[in-house]
Amino acid sequence: MTAEDREIGDDELLDVADSPAQAASLHKALRTIAGNPSVGPELQEMARGVLSGRIGMKDVIGSDRYLHAIGARLDGIRDAAEHLSPEDRRRSEERAARMLREAEEAEGGRARRDERK
Repeated sequence: MTAEDREIGDDELLDVADSPAQAASLHKALRTIAGNPSVGPELQEMARGVLSGRIGMKDVIGSDRYLHAIGARLDGIRDAAEHLSPEDRRRSEERAARMLREAEEAEGGRARRDERK
């Protein structure tokens, strides 16, 4: 098995995450970035590198190259958000609230399962 075939586990992100749940969320986000060409090749490369274990998140955080790419992507997202119609903004806010509720419910379920162990 090569480094390219291997994917890190959530536990390997705990050096930059505050909790196992945050590590799992980060892992999911990295998978999304790795598979989404609209984020650009540099961020896809970064996500694939972290997922394969070739680079660590601390290396990403300390890298001007990747931080610049992340910043540029965030600027694009901010610009798009500023130009949303009122209806699109309302739908986006509803979707964000629903996703937050679902994440909180999932986290509550994990916490209850962990307490029973």
